[in-house]
Amino acid sequence: MLVDSPPETSAEPVPAPPGRRAALRTAGLLASLVVLAAVLVASIAVGAKPLALDQVWHGLFHDSGTYADIVVGERVSRTLLGLLAGVALGLAGAVLQALTRNPLADPGILGINMGASAAVVTAISFFGVTSLSGYVWFAFFGAAAVGVLVYVLGGTRSATPVRLALAGTAITAALSGYLYAVMITDDVALNRMRFWQVGSLASAKTDIIQQVLPFIAVGVVLALALARPLNAMAMGDDTARALGAHLGRTRALSMAAATLLCGAATAACGPIVFVGLMVPHIVRSFTGPDMRWILPYAAVLSPVLLLGADVVGRLVARPAELQVGIVTAVIGAPVFIFLVRRRRLAQL
Repeated sequence: MLVDSPPETSAEPVPAPPGRRAALRTAGLLASLVVLAAVLVASIAVGAKPLALDQVWHGLFHDSGTYADIVVGERVSRTLLGLLAGVALGLAGAVLQALTRNPLADPGILGINMGASAAVVTAISFFGVTSLSGYVWFAFFGAAAVGVLVYVLGGTRSATPVRLALAGTAITAALSGYLYAVMITDDVALNRMRFWQVGSLASAKTDIIQQVLPFIAVGVVLALALARPLNAMAMGDDTARALGAHLGRTRALSMAAATLLCGAATAACGPIVFVGLMVPHIVRSFTGPDMRWILPYAAVLSPVLLLGADVVGRLVARPAELQVGIVTAVIGAPVFIFLVRRRRLAQL
């Protein structure tokens, strides 16, 4: 007598309905905003100089003396710059990873960071610029010039992810040779560059924030507006064209957004590694490949990482501090190695 065998059940988990997935992502984004708010408070309340919470409160709202100078003059400006730089680096990394279809891409892959560094060393060595407010404009225009050059060498309208990455790698190699040649032959440039190049929020000033804010604001709006075209491009050029995407325009606008964001952040803080690389990569592992979710999450979680690392740098070396670029590298390297070695690596 034949007995019907029970139907086979799949070991694969049943995916959540689209409505539930959207609700979970929205809840996660709201939770991320709460975490960001907590980190912002910690960045203002905690510093290399210990202050009680009532002293921080008086410095913010009541006092005009020493506490106000420390809290408002230093910590608030530093926190605002960290927030802006984190948003900029996170969005720039997410856009570049989508543009190059490479989940390991970061703002350095297209030479933008190196363009800013080369411009700063040129300003110091050949033009005698000594202030950070002077570096900002050189760094930004250096990043912008390299962004344009990479796009031109990549073929403009016929640019492909591989061409853009190759052009960025070649320009980075050439500019790094120039950078080190100038630093070796000019002690003044070497001494000034070694502090700027490590990446820090310690020199945050109101005028620096005002200079970079318009560029970051435009870059944020542009990056968020590119979510749908970048989703189409992720399916391949032919499919994207069939869906009505303008590939040349999307690539040009993506390069412009990444250049504005990364150039402004690098100009103000120096080149800070791993933020633009690691955060979008982590975000993609739980949002999936949809840029409409990756970009907002990256904009919220990147400043969490950057400001959190800055707070750690202030605490571990009291009464001195470690620059945030060092802390992000120390934290980011092992975390990213773990992510890369995971069996289920998030793909674009």
